[in-house]
Amino acid sequence: MLPIREMLAKTGLTEQQWRVLRVLSEFGPQDATELSERACLLLPSLTRMVRSMAEKGLITREQDQSDRRRQMLAITDAGQRIIDDNYEQGLRVVEGFKARLGEDKYEQLLDLLELFSDPPERKS
Repeated sequence: MLPIREMLAKTGLTEQQWRVLRVLSEFGPQDATELSERACLLLPSLTRMVRSMAEKGLITREQDQSDRRRQMLAITDAGQRIIDDNYEQGLRVVEGFKARLGEDKYEQLLDLLELFSDPPERKS
């Protein structure tokens, strides 16, 4: 979406990377599977993104102590600073969406988007 891309232009982040930081900021450390579902990203895409974001110092990867196969991902201070520095502008973007759609349609849009973050039900 153009307003978000414009907001992120100075950060060098993509919309997908922004979502990763937002999810980690809001929900705290989590494994890649949880993060991919909450950020609405395919796991292979997230895996590539995580490597790049870790190299930039925006997130950390640590092996889960209870399950060595899992990596726990967390936002760093540098990643949180990007979230904090763009908070006010992010609010203005949301207010712009609400102004265009109206409160009811905006809430309906969020509800519909939430459907994408729920794992699909498997049919037997």
